[in-house]
Amino acid sequence: MNEQNARQGIILMIAATFIFAVQDGISRHLASEYNIFMVVMIRYWFFGAFVIALAQVQFGGLRQVVATKQPLLQTFRGLLLITEICIMIAGFVYLGLVESHAIFAGYPLVIAALSGPVLGEKVGWRRWTAIGVGCIGMIIILQPGVHVFSPYALIPFVSAVLFALYGLLTRYAARKDTAATSFFWTGAVGSVAMTFIGVWFWEPMILSDWYWMGALCVTGAAGHYSLIRCYAVAEAGVVQPFAYLQLVFASTIGLTVFDESLRWPTVLGGGLIILAGMFTIFRERSAA
Repeated sequence: MNEQNARQGIILMIAATFIFAVQDGISRHLASEYNIFMVVMIRYWFFGAFVIALAQVQFGGLRQVVATKQPLLQTFRGLLLITEICIMIAGFVYLGLVESHAIFAGYPLVIAALSGPVLGEKVGWRRWTAIGVGCIGMIIILQPGVHVFSPYALIPFVSAVLFALYGLLTRYAARKDTAATSFFWTGAVGSVAMTFIGVWFWEPMILSDWYWMGALCVTGAAGHYSLIRCYAVAEAGVVQPFAYLQLVFASTIGLTVFDESLRWPTVLGGGLIILAGMFTIFRERSAA
């Protein structure tokens, strides 16, 4: 991979993290006014249409991307992701963007911890040390015993565990299916499942919020496309550390738009989680 491709991949990753942070801010606004299931359902309608269009234009047609050797695994991945998204948006509403993303930033550490039992990969003492440091960071953020512990703080942690499991199953699915197939099944399964759930929670939406819903759908598609292009031109190990910028962008939106506060335990604990996560990423790249 040449330097130009690496630079282009980094720019695309930064663009994707910014778009996803904006999407999180819009999700926080809409989910504060309407049912989360309805918001995610409409978002997935657009996402489903996007993956179908992308399959036709870029991935060689529907017949090619639909074909999978592991339909149960692909279906479970899709269901896992919609569950994670609904839980994470609930975290935005009850806990805010800043603290939710600070805790969620630990998902690469969860991936490292689960890669042994799920994928059979060897996790050395250095990565276990990084996982321990990340756990310390999470404890600093949650501050159990310092004040009355809020159960809402567990919401982004559960979301991080689910997203880590989704990432591991995506890597497992890649042994037999292409990335295009996995991407299609993620959108298709999620769209169908959220429709069965979301229609029972439909609420009338004011016109201005329909504009925000449109922006949510567009940012979702734009973010995923930027991510696809990013991994197409650059190695994952080069661009993955820049994914942590989503925490910076989302926290900025939380502080400036939603008047959230930035507590020192969140800064210190989030910093430890990010450092531990980046070390884990670099160790995985070295091992590969």
